[in-house]
Amino acid sequence: MTGFFSSTRPGEKVDLHGRELELPALYFRDDLFMLFLTADPGKVKALMPSDNLYPVLMPRGRTLLGVACFNYIETSLGPYGEVGLVVPVVYGKQPSKFLPLLQESRYPNFGTLVLHLPVTNTLARDGGRMGWGYTKFVADMRFTMTSEYMEVRMAEEDRHILTARVERRGFTKRDTKPVVTYTVLNEELIKTVIPQVGTCRVCVRPKNSFIQWGDHEVARGMMDLDLSPRPLMTRYYMERSAILPLGKVVEKNVRPLDGYFGCDRDGVHEVKYMEQKE
Repeated sequence: MTGFFSSTRPGEKVDLHGRELELPALYFRDDLFMLFLTADPGKVKALMPSDNLYPVLMPRGRTLLGVACFNYIETSLGPYGEVGLVVPVVYGKQPSKFLPLLQESRYPNFGTLVLHLPVTNTLARDGGRMGWGYTKFVADMRFTMTSEYMEVRMAEEDRHILTARVERRGFTKRDTKPVVTYTVLNEELIKTVIPQVGTCRVCVRPKNSFIQWGDHEVARGMMDLDLSPRPLMTRYYMERSAILPLGKVVEKNVRPLDGYFGCDRDGVHEVKYMEQKE
């Protein structure tokens, strides 16, 4: 029987500051929950490193910004936390409104442009920046998982960046579509296709899910995009696995997208699982 990870080993050995890694990176088990807010399309478009990247528009003309919160439990890189601030985009030409959001990676050249991708240790930060151009910096993440919700509080030492909570509700669906990301590395636009398999629940206009922004410069930059005060939609995974390969260059001589660098330190990665009391 052929398994999801069966063709990934032996992989390619790469050296990262004296530490050998094997690619693709394997993500066997994680907690993943996501919120989607609406944002000003003009302000979001101004962040694009290429004129060939188009933020996907909603029917009323707003665009989306996603906040994806990962507690990586078991991976080939070890456990760590990660939060992605991303924009759903289509590369090549202006897409139809809303349709790419329904089809996601089945829509031609759909993906997410990664604006910021904080993680909880320097290995994940350096590997992501050097290998893919992921805009990573080190942050402290404290996850709380209950039977009712999934939550993360993220800060850089004493500076609060965000707190995000997703209620465990919504309709259930199987998700085997790959995740596609766009990043910039050495003035080249990189497209990375990340196979995944999992089961998730999706909720539209959730009542008890929220995101609170702090006073950190990353948070202020996000709020400058005229974000909606409440999430339009949430998604969380009951189980999920993924494979992270190296990406491919789709365009050269693009504008920089360096993100926030932060300090050279390892962060806090704390996880609490608990049953909610009646």
